[in-house]
Amino acid sequence: MFAGYPFSAASRLMRYVQIDTQSDPLSQSQPSTEKQKNLGALLADELQALGLTDAHLDEYGYVYATLPANTDKAVPVICFCSHVDTAPDASGTGVKPLLHEAYDGRDLVLPDDPAIVLRPTELPYLKTCIGQDIITASGTTLLGGDDKAGVAAIMDAVQYLVSHPEMQHGTIKVLFTPDEEVGRGTARVDLQKLGADLGYTLDGGDRGSLEDETFSADGVTLTIKGIITHPGDAKGKLVNALKIAGEILAALPKDSLSPETTEGKEGFIHPTRVDGLSEQCTLEFIIRDFVTAGLQEKENFLEGIVQEVLQQHPGATYQMKVTEQYRNMKEVLDLHPQIIANAKEAIQRAGLPLKMESIRGGTDGSRLSFMGLPCPNLFTGMQAIHSKREFISVQDLHKAVETIVHLVQVWEERS
Repeated sequence: MFAGYPFSAASRLMRYVQIDTQSDPLSQSQPSTEKQKNLGALLADELQALGLTDAHLDEYGYVYATLPANTDKAVPVICFCSHVDTAPDASGTGVKPLLHEAYDGRDLVLPDDPAIVLRPTELPYLKTCIGQDIITASGTTLLGGDDKAGVAAIMDAVQYLVSHPEMQHGTIKVLFTPDEEVGRGTARVDLQKLGADLGYTLDGGDRGSLEDETFSADGVTLTIKGIITHPGDAKGKLVNALKIAGEILAALPKDSLSPETTEGKEGFIHPTRVDGLSEQCTLEFIIRDFVTAGLQEKENFLEGIVQEVLQQHPGATYQMKVTEQYRNMKEVLDLHPQIIANAKEAIQRAGLPLKMESIRGGTDGSRLSFMGLPCPNLFTGMQAIHSKREFISVQDLHKAVETIVHLVQVWEERS
């Protein structure tokens, strides 16, 4: 079926990652960085060139496009979605993508910083990529495959379907979002304009993986107010909010309830930012649990630590604000079993063993599911994301393209 097809996903990825689209968690604008629109505008133009005449970039950085149906069947409208922004965890400026052909299993030393080495002993997935072609950055930046790999896979799948009109499918919607990495990927999405019945994000890792479950997630902002006075006359008067914040952080469990001590279905309390002065200090946390009720338990636990610490500092006060971020999409997807069943069939038709996974994080699909667009997550092949050691197998990326094409066929056949 794909014999002789000139896949474009890898070359697209290597072009797209050179466009800096890093989002900014401290920005209140939408999108959080205007530079995300640079890639969005390019994608809209490329979709137009492929014949998706309604393709456009809106003022908030979202790209919408439609590939019309070519079947008489009443097939549900499917959306394929990926985000254009890259994570703030490492630089996304000046990315130099490198193609390592026929990877031989040895350590990969990245040329612009020889201290950045991809070792199979530390990145076991590399061992499964021997003989394949690997794309990395050059050592000073992340690659940006998260989630430009998903973008590239969707674009290539659209190209395949346009160039193979004999392949019957229902109406397909394309959605590229900004700001997923800062938790605002769906903040301004217009689902009415999108007009889809269901969706799939392309934002996963290992080949063959299908993710129908995520953490439920809250954010916590804790504000500690101390008592300020001149340090030269502070005895018995000064209550230092910074020191209180340090005590709260030190009181968190050392062997549990943190990202570095948990795995699988275990949740955590994770401090992400501290900012302030001795008079007032703010701590930010993310709270994660696969069971939504577990969020409240962890928030109560955190507040208990705060109250216990403040008992030792008379005069200090606190405010704790909890903000809902996203919820476990499995709560929605379990109501729509065909969405998962068809994705399983598509992965198997692509010749891959199915790997059902739970995401220790969230995707746009989490929020979209609760907004009325049931939306599990499909693999792209990306690995070691948010780091300078990020890499992806070209062959994995091509399998993601194949899976999308098979998936639209499955939906058409079964409608």
